[in-house]
Amino acid sequence: MELKRGQVVKSRAGRDKDSYMAVLELDPPWVVLADGKKRPVERPKRKKLMHISPTLIVLSEEALATNRKLRAALREAGGQGENTPYDAEV
Repeated sequence: MELKRGQVVKSRAGRDKDSYMAVLELDPPWVVLADGKKRPVERPKRKKLMHISPTLIVLSEEALATNRKLRAALREAGGQGENTPYDAEV
């Protein structure tokens, strides 16, 4: 599955394992992620592509504008600490 800006991904490794984040930037083999809380937009997380699982959800550019909007969009998408049926098999 091709990743794009705004796509929601699930972390598969690290201390943020099983948390959902949004893609801010792609720079293979890295991806830059934020969740609006532990990893705000101003201080995003850089993670290797092999350590994330993409979902089918893509957030709008407006949702990526501020931490508050990003948290709300992730919560609405069902990605705050709970399993979501939108996980794509990788």
